[in-house]
Amino acid sequence: MQPLTPEAIWSLNETELYTLLDSEILKPRQNTIRFYAPSFTYYKTKHYCSSKSEFPTISVTGNTCALNCKHCGGKVLETMHSAIIPEKLFELGLKLKENGAKGCLVSGGCLPDGSVPLDDFVPVLRRFKRELGLTVFVHTGIIKQETAFALKDSGVNAALIDVIGSAETARKIYNFKVTIQDYANSLKVLQEAKLNIVPHVIVGLNDGKLDGEMQALQMILKIKPSALVIIAFMPIHGTAMAKTPPSKPSDISKVTALARQMFPETLLVLGCMRPKGRSRGETDVLALKAGVDAIAFPSEEGVEYAKNKGYNTAFSSYCCAQMYVDAIKL
Repeated sequence: MQPLTPEAIWSLNETELYTLLDSEILKPRQNTIRFYAPSFTYYKTKHYCSSKSEFPTISVTGNTCALNCKHCGGKVLETMHSAIIPEKLFELGLKLKENGAKGCLVSGGCLPDGSVPLDDFVPVLRRFKRELGLTVFVHTGIIKQETAFALKDSGVNAALIDVIGSAETARKIYNFKVTIQDYANSLKVLQEAKLNIVPHVIVGLNDGKLDGEMQALQMILKIKPSALVIIAFMPIHGTAMAKTPPSKPSDISKVTALARQMFPETLLVLGCMRPKGRSRGETDVLALKAGVDAIAFPSEEGVEYAKNKGYNTAFSSYCCAQMYVDAIKL
């Protein structure tokens, strides 16, 4: 086999890729594979039943998003608790805490510039940390320096950000004009603020085809992420891309293998957004062969494969971004 460079992995055909994955050259960082099932989706298998309350997701824009992205169309926001003003956000936090929440993911729709409007909510996030003792992850979108430093001051545990490596894909799917430099700048200011950063790379956002994923990983190489999450395009009913073919397991595993080769010391996660149905088991097994340390909402096949390979396994009701904390505990 040719030297295992990023370019070599990127150029592999499907047969060559599967040969690489079967070789077991690519390894997770630890001998424990962690599985995550946060509260925004009910999950029950013979291995684990998720909590309905421990780690909810909150939208600070309700169901609205200025971008109306073709792959989402605001549908993902409909699965979240809504709190569109700071007072409502704290009231919701109190209620969630009383119902057993240990943490939450604060997200929302984007403004026309690709940012999530977080500034007015930062004081509440500080109260979430100091008064309620919640673990708080924040999905930022494109972010400016002032907001990044304010989030750090508030004490949030980590910043999550989708990183797109193709300006054309961002324009076509996200419906806004953004340069790759905007993503690079966002990663830079998050690092300058000394936040824990958990970038997400989306496989197949360009109509299910690979386009810019390597460039996204190359941008992330310039910072030190606390963990790295690979997610993948999946058609959502009622969106403009509802009938677009989903990302293929081979494409998802190629990007996962590429990420493991480029980030050998970084915790690597297969995230919650990925195609459902019969291909999910194959996707999960291939991701484990590619060296992931964790999987969100794992298939039965993925859990059984990890156990059969001799890995220790552990389940959690937290968001998979918690991986960087859980790994330290081992």
